[in-house]
Amino acid sequence: MRILVINGPNLNLLGVREPDVYGDRSYAALCALIEGYAAEKGVEVKLFQSNHEGAIVDEIQAALGQFDGIVINPAAYTHTSIAILDALKAVDLPAMEVHISDVAAREPFRQVSYAGMACRRAFIGLGFDGYLRAIDALLEA
Repeated sequence: MRILVINGPNLNLLGVREPDVYGDRSYAALCALIEGYAAEKGVEVKLFQSNHEGAIVDEIQAALGQFDGIVINPAAYTHTSIAILDALKAVDLPAMEVHISDVAAREPFRQVSYAGMACRRAFIGLGFDGYLRAIDALLEA
């Protein structure tokens, strides 16, 4: 199985950005955790992070015919990007949504997830482990 893991804006600043919300582990630590877990499960994984909405849309579109599923943390684009929603719907790959923090317990504007409307499940507030659970869910799909 081949899984594309997409991370949106500011996740490259994990460990620096609001450690009280996102923890003190770095983006590199997240990538190492995902790669190690995927290897244990016999999954080929590609990691992609961008602060640019169009680049994320391009990556989703490029996944068609190349990947069996997508794990996506659209970050702030979760609440604003119909373009990411439309790209996920267009490629029609099984997708799982991940958020490190518990967005349901945060600001009211974080309560809407456009990307989530195209995802089979969401893993919210589980920290880095949410990515691992999302990989497992794709393997079970």
